[in-house]
This record gives sequence, C-alpha cells and structure tokens, in this order.
Amino acid sequence: MTSDITLLGEKSNEIRKDILKLAYISKSSHIGSSLSIVDLLTVLYFKVLNIDPNNPKDKERDRFILSKGHAAMVLYATLCKRGFFPQSVLETYTKDGSSLCCHPIINCVPGVEVSTGSLGHGLAIGCGMTLAAKKDKKGYKTFVILGCGECDEGSVWESALFASHWKLDNLIAIIDYNKLQGLGKNEEILGLESLHDKWKSFGWEVRVINGHDLQEILSILSNTPFKKGKPNLIIAETIKGKGVSFMENKNEWHYKSPNEEELNKALSEVSAQ
Repeated sequence: MTSDITLLGEKSNEIRKDILKLAYISKSSHIGSSLSIVDLLTVLYFKVLNIDPNNPKDKERDRFILSKGHAAMVLYATLCKRGFFPQSVLETYTKDGSSLCCHPIINCVPGVEVSTGSLGHGLAIGCGMTLAAKKDKKGYKTFVILGCGECDEGSVWESALFASHWKLDNLIAIIDYNKLQGLGKNEEILGLESLHDKWKSFGWEVRVINGHDLQEILSILSNTPFKKGKPNLIIAETIKGKGVSFMENKNEWHYKSPNEEELNKALSEVSAQ
C-alpha cells in the first residue's frame, strides 16, 4: 500500500508543477518563495488542518494565514488541489478579470482567510483570530507562515509579545527560514540569529525542523500545542526554489519567471523526483 508520506510527496510535486506553469504563463515573480514552502502547505492542507472545501466558512475550521503573501502561487495551487476551486480557475492566475491576484485577497476565492502581501501583518491578524477563539471557547487553531525576511518587521515582534502575554497556545507560527530575502542574504541585510533564542526569550515554545522532510513536518504539526499556555513557533529550515536545481538558493528567482526552455527543464526535474 502506498504510504501517506509517498502520497504527500506526489501531491507536493503536483503543486510544484502548477507553480512553475503559473509563473511561466503569468510572467510573474516569487517562484523561489513559493517553492520553498510547498512541502509545508502540502502537509497542512492534506493532513493537519481541520477544513472542509465544501464548507469553507465553517465556524469551527482551522485558520491558515500566508503572511508572506507574495508566495500566493503556492496557496492557490494548494487550495485548488484540495478542492476549493477547479483547475480552470487556477489557470486564470493574474489574467484580466481573474479572482486570483498576485497576492491573496479575501473573498475572491474560497479558502483565502486574509488579504496579505504587506509584510508584518499576518501574525498580528493571526493573534486576533486566536484570541477570539479563546474568548469564544472555540477549538480551532490558527496557523501562520512568515518569511524569514519578514522578521525584519517590528510588528512581528510586537505580535510575538502579544501572543505570549495572552498565552495563545492555539497559535502556530511557522517561519520559512530559507535565509534569503528580496535583496540578498539575511545575514548581510539584517541578521536574525539566534532566531531560536530570540523567540524563546519572547515566551514561545520553539521547534526547529527540516522544512522539506514530510514525515518530520507531519509529526511536529500533529502535536501542537507543544506546551500548554505557550504559543508555538516552528522554524522550518528550507531552500528557496526547492525542487528545481537551477533555482535552489538563487535569489534571482525571487523576481524572475522562467522562459519556455527553463520551464521544460524544471518540469522534467520535478517529474523525476
């Protein structure tokens, strides 16, 4: 019998192919930022989140916020594969009149919880959702994916203080720690280390994982909260452009889109995995 991890791996590769095609057709940016979190979203949407594509506004659903909204392609491709809308809608990405803009916008397609793209806002919104769940005595969890470059924003750290103060143990933040941002390496622009110790000192329970190991991702995400009364942080060590050799750790793919030759080469690589 094919294992759950094998099925998740196949789903990840399907989503990677969709991202590559969307980037090519739309001539849009942020392919590297989308590829780095494919495995995280695959596990979340196909194994962890309490969601129903047929009832996307269920009050008891888990919430997911893509704070690094420039990686919208991976969110759209994942929602499509999970059954929130058909492939024909996905293929309209960024076209005139499409509901799929280059950053997620709430109420344009089912499954998008929050409009994001201005960095530093997602975790704050997630804190509000999580506090509301606590006050309303609801059991849902809120998951937020942030970019590591996004942690340059002061509002992220204000939210970190807030979450700890209010003991938001139903909040799970995940940092896509690929160590690159728009204009270069984190260490050259604004050093974040020790990221683990900083978040721990802000009162969070912190775990570090391989952000491309599906088994490890599933194990850690299936066992939250890590500690009662503490918000949860997962530092996911990732590779920008993961899955395509000539895109991996190449910051130029923060802005480039593939030409036809590059698309075919990338699709071939992903198909062989």
